[in-house]
Amino acid sequence: MPKLKYGGKKWLVSSAVFFLLMGCSSNETSKQNGNEKEKDAIRIMAPLLSPESPGENSPSLKALEKYTKKQINVTWVPNSSYNDKFNIVMASGDLPHAIVVTDKSPGFIKSVKSGAFWELTPYLKDYPNLGKADEKVMKNSSINGKVYGIYRARDLIRASIIIRTDWLKHVGLDMPKTIDDFYEVLKAFKEKDPDGNGKDDTYGMVVPKWMGLGNGSPWDIMQTWFGAPNRYGVDENGELVPDFTTDEYMEALRFFKKLYDERLINKDFAVMDSAKWNDPVVKGKAGVIVDTGSRASQIQSALEEADPANKDVIDVIGTVEGPKGTYTFPTSGYAGMIAIPKQSVKTEKELKKVLSFLDQMNDEEAQIIVNNGVEGRNYKLDDGTFTSYEKNNKKLLYEHEGLAQFSMGIPERRYYIEEQTSKLFQHREQIIKEGEKIAVFNPAESLVSDVYTQKGAQLDNIILDAKTQFIIGDIDEKGFQDAVQLWYKSGGEELIKELNQLYQQTK
Repeated sequence: MPKLKYGGKKWLVSSAVFFLLMGCSSNETSKQNGNEKEKDAIRIMAPLLSPESPGENSPSLKALEKYTKKQINVTWVPNSSYNDKFNIVMASGDLPHAIVVTDKSPGFIKSVKSGAFWELTPYLKDYPNLGKADEKVMKNSSINGKVYGIYRARDLIRASIIIRTDWLKHVGLDMPKTIDDFYEVLKAFKEKDPDGNGKDDTYGMVVPKWMGLGNGSPWDIMQTWFGAPNRYGVDENGELVPDFTTDEYMEALRFFKKLYDERLINKDFAVMDSAKWNDPVVKGKAGVIVDTGSRASQIQSALEEADPANKDVIDVIGTVEGPKGTYTFPTSGYAGMIAIPKQSVKTEKELKKVLSFLDQMNDEEAQIIVNNGVEGRNYKLDDGTFTSYEKNNKKLLYEHEGLAQFSMGIPERRYYIEEQTSKLFQHREQIIKEGEKIAVFNPAESLVSDVYTQKGAQLDNIILDAKTQFIIGDIDEKGFQDAVQLWYKSGGEELIKELNQLYQQTK
């Protein structure tokens, strides 16, 4: 029976947490009832990711309302149309007390610049949980150094190398420790019949069409192994420079081309649907994926479903040593944020009431309610052992799953999880624990540029296209440098100038 494991990880908000928010009854319901007391009510807008939102009679919602002493009313919006709805609501002026912001979208940035949201920077220090927010993550989630939303924490370190250990054993290799070792593993998986079927039908690593520019794609992760920056670096003059203008980036790009030329990665990577990313590993065609550690668990489960003998086939390591040391690619440390509109929260006194509520949402009891539900209904604790009742009862899960949208996980996780004893889980935990020391952070993460808002998509496509073309051999290094010059002429020069001005102001 799985034993209780509690607390500890600063970034982990759990897979359930990625879902939805607290609350249950809609604004419309409360208006129809006509009995909403504004001083005791919190109105929220949040995206709906799970199949069902917590109903107004949800025991978990009622427990949360009892704990916070607030009536919680949520307007749920399908995630697929959330940004559109966000813009409509902002224009309407009929705003909730707190609103989930899924990313720094142009609509959110525009609203911030027009003064629609409270700047929270001066207030958070006064709250027992919010005041302990991680400074790096808070800065990452800020807009040019100013905080307009409370981040929802996620693991800061997720990048991993996922490897089929049965293949490693068959070709006589150990887990790679250096980039050269990594190359040798991919080469052996292509040439040494790792599945033992006597056919030349395998290759090293599967990569999808997700190219990425600093958003955690396999290419982003691997370029840090060579010492390249994470989207932007800082030169000897203390100024920001794009990663693709550095020598380390070009060294990584040559390595990627080598993998492609030697057929150590899938030839169709430029068009491969990321939804099918796991398939070649599960079906025995490829042996490596570079992505988040959570994908390793998905693949391991799929392999065991196909054949129970595949137990403990998949393992992970965090990174490999490169020519300039050992580095890894971090996330921004958060997944969206919670902002407070001035239209509905008009005074500083009202603001502090909302912040008190949000602070409470990080308390131990609140985190347990939104992540685990109600003891005796959703789970049991028996002599230190936590057992969930939800594995075969999704209805129970949906009673609280959505509430986790407002569980920010600050300063750390404070809810129950079932203890995991597998080697894979332990190694993933080790990667998270050790990775921050060697993470390559993006120094421009918090900077919001007007130039990028207007021209960012066009500028990104210039580099993404050139990157793909170089890897597959359609252009050479001169062709790539021509693309870099086109990037500068198309607005990149203005962008770098603006970012450096913002960087110096927010240092």
